[in-house]
Amino acid sequence: MLALGETGVRFSLFAAMLVASLLIQAATNMFNEYYDYKRGLDSPESVGIGGAIVRDGLKPKTVLTLAFACCGAAMLIGVYICAQSSWWLAVIGTICMAAGYFYTGGPVPIAYTPFGELAAGFFMGFVIILISFFIQTGDVSAKAILVAVPVAILVGAILLANNIRDLDGDREKGRKTLAILVGRDWAIRVLAMMFAAAFLWVVALVLFSVVPFWTLLALLSVPKAVAAARGFIGKTKPIEMMPAMKATAQTNTQFGFLLAIGLLVNHWL
Repeated sequence: MLALGETGVRFSLFAAMLVASLLIQAATNMFNEYYDYKRGLDSPESVGIGGAIVRDGLKPKTVLTLAFACCGAAMLIGVYICAQSSWWLAVIGTICMAAGYFYTGGPVPIAYTPFGELAAGFFMGFVIILISFFIQTGDVSAKAILVAVPVAILVGAILLANNIRDLDGDREKGRKTLAILVGRDWAIRVLAMMFAAAFLWVVALVLFSVVPFWTLLALLSVPKAVAAARGFIGKTKPIEMMPAMKATAQTNTQFGFLLAIGLLVNHWL
């Protein structure tokens, strides 16, 4: 929607970027499934996992092969995107795929450190938005960077919510996530602060005339964020926290959709 107000949108590039992003996300999920299984993190009783291996009976090698196949397909689409914009994006795309792999793969997985939220927010929120903007406009504006920030924060919030839910199990398996380091109560406070930061950021952008008034529509997702943060309070069992986890993801979806609608309304008025 930002590009629409700058140069217009080439829908072939939009579709290519969307599919490539989904393929990389699918690959990341499958790498996560494979390596969590190999490290003994997943079991049939685990909450919040895909369960393709431990529940559905897929062979681990099959899941790993599918993950690399998704990466390969994303690379092929990436060739088209680069040919239409810049070949420097091949470097960035490779880094993004590597981040997806090393999130749970490699000797020191990102998921085992306190930096998972930062990595998820940066690559899945910030970088994706800026690449999407760049392939349409040929540039990265300060406005695009500023608008990407709250989206990145909310993507990181999804991972923090996931780590709050899995805190006890992750601790037993030797992970050192942010939620484990600060403790459950403080992790919930940090989650609430991330929600607040995202919403206040949009308000600030409007006040400083960076984005139009209509983008305040994103604030309609505040009730869902409140429900998400409150849903974790007093809960210790993963199954009890699933509604809060779902509400966190819904906050991100609602926020992004309403923000886009606000930009679109301003463009057409």
